Amino acid sequence: MGIQINGQNDTIVATDGSMNITSTVTGNVTGNVTGNLTGNVTGNLTGNVTGGITTSQITVGDSFINSTSIGIGTTTTAGRNAGVGTAVGTLVYDVDAGLLVYSGNAWQTVKSNFAASGGTESEASRSGYKVHTFTGSDTFTVSSGTRTVEYLVVAGGGAGAGGPGSGGSGGGGGGGQSSGSISLDPGTYTIVVGNGGAGGLNSGNDGQPSHITGPGITSITSYGGGKGGVGGGFNGTNGGCGGGGGFNGGVGGEGLNPGTPAPVISSFPLYVPGTTQGNSGGNGQPATPGGGGGGGGGAGAAGAAGGSRVKGGDGGDGLANAINGTSVTRSGGGGGAGSPSDQGGTGGAGGGGAGGGWPSPGGDGTVNTGGGGGGAYDDPALPGGSGGSGIVIIAYQV
Repeated sequence: MGIQINGQNDTIVATDGSMNITSTVTGNVTGNVTGNLTGNVTGNLTGNVTGGITTSQITVGDSFINSTSIGIGTTTTAGRNAGVGTAVGTLVYDVDAGLLVYSGNAWQTVKSNFAASGGTESEASRSGYKVHTFTGSDTFTVSSGTRTVEYLVVAGGGAGAGGPGSGGSGGGGGGGQSSGSISLDPGTYTIVVGNGGAGGLNSGNDGQPSHITGPGITSITSYGGGKGGVGGGFNGTNGGCGGGGGFNGGVGGEGLNPGTPAPVISSFPLYVPGTTQGNSGGNGQPATPGGGGGGGGGAGAAGAAGGSRVKGGDGGDGLANAINGTSVTRSGGGGGAGSPSDQGGTGGAGGGGAGGGWPSPGGDGTVNTGGGGGGAYDDPALPGGSGGSGIVIIAYQV
């Protein structure tokens, strides 16, 4: 017999392995179905279906399959991490992050629901990323979604000191440089790009800070480079990177890094202890007739000390970053002044201005690199170079 009906339980068993049912099945089907299942199943189908399932739509919770579309439902980042399986190829729509697929090691973005605007926008410079570049103060607006973004914040470089002192003056420090990642929510964020310190006949000016502030962010701040010290024993000032000291014993200013001593750090209230924004400036040559000024510190290295008699110290090199798809070095220190003309210190890699050698002024730091200005010699009176302005860049996967 091919079919048995057992009492009041209405259990149908095909003992010879084949059964055709033409009707609607209401209840549970337990076992394997080999062939086509056509119609509606109301209840649980436990087992394997080998063949086709012909129906208008299959719905499982919030997910469904029909002839024209597939719906996978939604979850949140917290729900995804807590309750969604992580088999390779798992596809989810996270309302916080967009459409994601699990690669076996991490969730990868298929399509983000994050939308933002501001600055100069590009999706060509770095494959798979959108890059926002700010060369002046502006706003960055997140209109939808929450996303972890990368950032680079470079402050303005300090000015090199001018030449009315005695001997060579110090180069300006490069602008402090901060980079990392942070999660941004919808809202408007203020972007400030610091100007470089203006050079002049005397001590010049410190570079200005750059920062990002907005919802949930107290501040991401990079401090401006310190100005160089005038020849005749004047010190460079502290900053993101320190300014070089002037000839005749001027001391280089401190840059912000884990080795910077107190109380210098306490004067920069938004500095995060343990991080590195820059390095110290070089000392000016001690009392030797005609000595050179110290080079300004850079984000990647300290400035060199001024040499005996005539040689200015080289500016410290800056730090490379490829946030926009191309490795670019920024925040180089300015060179210290020397004499004659070929004895000025070189500017540090990353926009640092060259130190002036008699009778040349200090070179300017490069715009939007945070490079420090070069120092100038004192005979005749010549201006120190101005620091270069900073830059802010934000990038995220698209």
